[in-house]
Amino acid sequence: MDRTLNPAATAPTNRSAHAVGLAEWLSRRAARAPHRPALSCEDVHWNYGELVDRIECMSAVLAAGGVGAGARVGYLGLNDPMFVVVLFATARLGAICVPLNFRLSGAELSFVINDAGVHTLVVGEEHIAVIDPVRTTLACSRYIHRGAGAPGWEAADALLADAPPVPPAVPVRADDVSVIMYTSGTTGHPKGAMLTHGNFWTNNLNEMFLWDMVSSDVTLNFAPMFHVGGLLCGSMTTLLAGGHLVLQRGFDPQAVLDAVVKHRVSVSFGVPAMLLFISQHAGFEAADLSSLRLVAVGGAPMPEPLLRLYASRGIPVHQGYGMTETASMITFLHPDRSRDKLGSSGTPPLMTEIKLIDVMGDEVTAPGATGEICVRGGNVMPGYWNRPEANATAFTADGWFRSGDVGYRDAEGFLFVCDRLKDMVISGGENIYPAEIESVLYDHPDVAEAAVIGAPDAQWGERVVAVIAPRPGKTVTLEGLREFAQSRLARYKLPKELRLVEALPRNPTGKVLKAKLREHDAAATRKG
Repeated sequence: MDRTLNPAATAPTNRSAHAVGLAEWLSRRAARAPHRPALSCEDVHWNYGELVDRIECMSAVLAAGGVGAGARVGYLGLNDPMFVVVLFATARLGAICVPLNFRLSGAELSFVINDAGVHTLVVGEEHIAVIDPVRTTLACSRYIHRGAGAPGWEAADALLADAPPVPPAVPVRADDVSVIMYTSGTTGHPKGAMLTHGNFWTNNLNEMFLWDMVSSDVTLNFAPMFHVGGLLCGSMTTLLAGGHLVLQRGFDPQAVLDAVVKHRVSVSFGVPAMLLFISQHAGFEAADLSSLRLVAVGGAPMPEPLLRLYASRGIPVHQGYGMTETASMITFLHPDRSRDKLGSSGTPPLMTEIKLIDVMGDEVTAPGATGEICVRGGNVMPGYWNRPEANATAFTADGWFRSGDVGYRDAEGFLFVCDRLKDMVISGGENIYPAEIESVLYDHPDVAEAAVIGAPDAQWGERVVAVIAPRPGKTVTLEGLREFAQSRLARYKLPKELRLVEALPRNPTGKVLKAKLREHDAAATRKG
């Protein structure tokens, strides 16, 4: 038949958009090499053909329960092959996946699940006990347990074993929402960032071009996949490239080192705290890490001492800066510039743009001048789920996403992220960026972890407070910290107060919860 006479065959917008869809590109990749290893996790080892078979079966199970285009499917559980299956099965139906933070309480999960309007909830066995007490508050239509079954839950194993016929894949457009990822919500309720199929596609291409991802790559993911770092920093790109994705259910430094050796891992991602804990593990020095061709890091500023340590092991660290709202990547610093651009987060990838604006909204272009970082590109979300008031302030009038981060660019255009606007300390009229001070404090031989916050000060407005977790058996004093840092920091940046803790409070992705630190500091001040 002459396809030029068939209207359906000449709809380039629908065809090209459909190819961008998560389930479509994975299906095409699997068809090219179905026998190549695709996914491993503990005793599970699937090739691409087996992975797609399970995705198609799950799409049949979900569709039979009423999931259709636009419906939301929630997943609550540790990293697991079932999460990957649910993600792509949901996309295959034109529905929306909602990864849920497994560290939240039942009440917190209830808010997120109802805010997203989750139709079908899939839960791992470790978290049934969190959901059962709040089920009466949920508006879900169906509850599936990943495993053999539990009272009041449908068993995923049985459903998949007796799955109905596989339904046709639903065509999607690039701007259709594929995933709603909820921000950490350190203040107020979390917001759901709507990430589209096009957002995923753009981020995948950005990473593929920057990291030279190929089908021979083996990527280790130990970051939680309910977070944009675990889901998008390497994991999806590996599958698009036809590589082998190795999942770990949670983060454990010894398990990471063992997996790198066992699978000859070439690519991995972590936040600075994870890399710090790995480096402090007793097995770090002896482990054969020679297969690693890159470790990507993001989520927080990378302390300079940690960069130097990994460089001394011959491990290239690719520093990145990204957000949930931008489907991860905003800028990227290649290791070959890490020495002369120490502290920079790099430049935007191929398909993303940035600019800086001042408090009046005017663009800041002078080298060294600070401004709020704004982002534009195919990886930027269209907005927050059911949050018109937040969307009104999240974007500039001409469509740039406002990150809420402060940064500056040098003469070559390399971005340096100073800090979050809300974390900046203003003392005596001077803007002080905690990340700069923290990087210096991490160099102290007796400091295991460091965070800097601001506290109210009657004379200066705010004062710098250092929150330190000392190394085991070591002692840290305020005088010692100030003496150590005074040659590298201006006097007004030196800590005026010291709080000692056993460990810094962090969210599941490793970010320091500075709001909690400020709350504790305020409580300690009141008691004092």
